[in-house]
Amino acid sequence: MKKKSLLLLMSLIFVASAVVTGCGKNNNTEKESAPTTEPAKTNNAAEVKVNDEPFEITIRHTQVGEAKKFRLAMLEDVVKQTEAAVPGLKIKLDAVDSEVNRKEKLRGEMAAGKPPEVFDVFGSPDAALYAKEGLMLDLTSILNDLGIKEKFNTLAPFTYEDKIYGLPIGGSIEGYFYNKEYFEQKGLKVPTTIAELEQVAEAIKSDGKIPFAQSSKDAWIPLMTTNNLWSYYAGADITYGFKTGATKWTDPNVVKAVAKHEEWVEKGYYKKGELGFEYADMRNQVITGEAIMMMDGSWANSVFRDPAQAGDMVGKIGYFNMPPVNAGDPIIVMQDANNGYGFSSAVAEDPRKLQAVTEFIKNMWTDEMQLRGLKEDGVLPAMKISLDQMKATSDDALMQDIFKAVSEIGTSFPAFDALVQAEVNTALSMGIQQVIGGEFDAAKMLENVQAAQEAANATK
Repeated sequence: MKKKSLLLLMSLIFVASAVVTGCGKNNNTEKESAPTTEPAKTNNAAEVKVNDEPFEITIRHTQVGEAKKFRLAMLEDVVKQTEAAVPGLKIKLDAVDSEVNRKEKLRGEMAAGKPPEVFDVFGSPDAALYAKEGLMLDLTSILNDLGIKEKFNTLAPFTYEDKIYGLPIGGSIEGYFYNKEYFEQKGLKVPTTIAELEQVAEAIKSDGKIPFAQSSKDAWIPLMTTNNLWSYYAGADITYGFKTGATKWTDPNVVKAVAKHEEWVEKGYYKKGELGFEYADMRNQVITGEAIMMMDGSWANSVFRDPAQAGDMVGKIGYFNMPPVNAGDPIIVMQDANNGYGFSSAVAEDPRKLQAVTEFIKNMWTDEMQLRGLKEDGVLPAMKISLDQMKATSDDALMQDIFKAVSEIGTSFPAFDALVQAEVNTALSMGIQQVIGGEFDAAKMLENVQAAQEAANATK
């Protein structure tokens, strides 16, 4: 293992004394050769005994909480199918909060060289980093054998040196959920520019409501808004250049975008105390009618379509893309397929576990499951499903709004944390919270982020 790549992995967990073990394992996913000693031939056509001795694999998932109950039900059905198909197999489900899994638990396990057999993983940049250290199973031959390698919209976030090390479970876009009934009652229209969005926000605030629901205890939530703003003001491609040094966080247009977010905070477009609110809190702000709009990923639609969670608000929520700065400009939207599952490279050393993983992939990544995820959970497919087929699968009005938003996209980009180093993500997360809290203005915050970027780039 190269010292430089080891240091890069260890920087993810910020523990200088961690010792990495279990690296450099064989990533070959081909099945082990059959025993050379054949049983003695007899006149009877006796079948070879199947090895049904009990064995176990663990699947680490993040389907935690009421909002993810449909996705959990799908996983449980796939687990049952897989156990039934593999003699002796018992699958243990290990549920962990998404942020805790990505930023704490999985990183610690990877540093120790002992991840579970199957685990929820973020594609770029995490999967490539773990693959570089020999900790993730190369799926290329498995996908070829199953005939599904070319059926995905993109595998780029999970690809390293032309090999595939994970699979996206679904796709997503980011935009605004809004109280459609309120808009109709107040004569408000879906905005077509940022200026019109601000006019709508002012009208809502004047009516005693909160324009934008927001929870900023976890920084990635407000950064959805900031990321979309700087992609409009500075261009959708600018984030690609930070890691190479071709672009800078202190670019005047990036400063202008973050300053716009800062301005919205200062104008009271968000509920006071947002730094203390959890993710579910902002959805409750919309459900109770306290707030009227909410920037979130398209995956959040399942909450607003579920009577158990949204109550009387079911059928009253719509969706639209963040509009451009200038009327008529292309719609720019965060769109990716970065959340999925990875598999431990240690699986390749055990033929039965490799069989179990192959069967899990075979059962999970099918057109049927992709469309079920769309219909039940509102997750856009990661596999190639036509827009017409998606529309036919779900006639729900909110989903139709999301399909319309997808069809309007002129330019898409991956989320910032798929393109920058972990240290930069941390600096950006701290920075946006400091801006929201009034500690720094946009310019000072971005100077700090640029300093973190330059330090990270220097370690290449």
